[in-house]
Amino acid sequence: MEYKTNLLLGKQVEYPQMYTKEVLTAIPRSANRKVYGIEEENRLFVGWDCWHAYEAGFILESGLPVCGVLKIVYSADSPSIVESKSLKLYLGSFNMTRLGSRIEEGIRLFETTVATDLSALLETTVRLRFYQSQPDTLPFDFKDYQILETSCNVADHVNKANQATVIFSVYNEHPAFLQENDNTVQHTGIPAHQLKVGSHLLRSNCKITNQPDWGSIFIHLEANTLPARLSLLKYIVSLRAENHFHEEICEMVFKRLSDLFSPTLLTVSCLYTRRGGIDICPIRSNKAEFLPAYIINENILTERTFRQ
Repeated sequence: MEYKTNLLLGKQVEYPQMYTKEVLTAIPRSANRKVYGIEEENRLFVGWDCWHAYEAGFILESGLPVCGVLKIVYSADSPSIVESKSLKLYLGSFNMTRLGSRIEEGIRLFETTVATDLSALLETTVRLRFYQSQPDTLPFDFKDYQILETSCNVADHVNKANQATVIFSVYNEHPAFLQENDNTVQHTGIPAHQLKVGSHLLRSNCKITNQPDWGSIFIHLEANTLPARLSLLKYIVSLRAENHFHEEICEMVFKRLSDLFSPTLLTVSCLYTRRGGIDICPIRSNKAEFLPAYIINENILTERTFRQ
């Protein structure tokens, strides 16, 4: 794709020592969306991309460092995403940049500058907040989701010879797994045509560097027919060798489920672990009112998954 030559990913780049907004790089969303038939004029979802930068900070005019976590949220309607390495370099350029004489003033300048620069780059309103400390209690949007690898008891599927009877052998995206429907009655208190499940086995690879990206995926699906849980888990595992950006994985899964099940409700949330001090958590839903409330709110820090 044409944008690859402009990216910093996979290249040796000198880290800027002072504030440098020019290092920021945008990646158009359109290229991957065309591959999966996601049409902008009739797009089936709304959503947000939520980023946590765990190595954010600057120094005051006195030289005192101010360190914390920067939460960044912007709409999936934006024409581009920000390249992760360029964001890392950009935020790193603040590390020796003096902002304000007092902490409150410095934070305000930092937040305003980053929001302005990213909003201009991405052609959308970027919301963010800098946190110096973590609240005592943190909410979590996915407490009532069943984890597939646990609820399916896949490790216990063995024969008398202690050989596994459930085999995972496909590691490139395999939509055919999703065609196996669930005709069983689930005694979970969840309506028969609703699925609220997650998995901590999400893994894919960066499409530029081929470095592994680990994460958790949470799916809320309501439809007349549902995928069998074990088959859905096999599908998630089949993403293991795929080469896509985080946002693209989320949209690919959303599009597959949407095409196959014509859901009345579908929300897909991918909470990736941090790499280079930054994690990326894309969220997509066909109904805005069913977007997870906490993670897309820049004013709320949420509980992380166990690997984040």
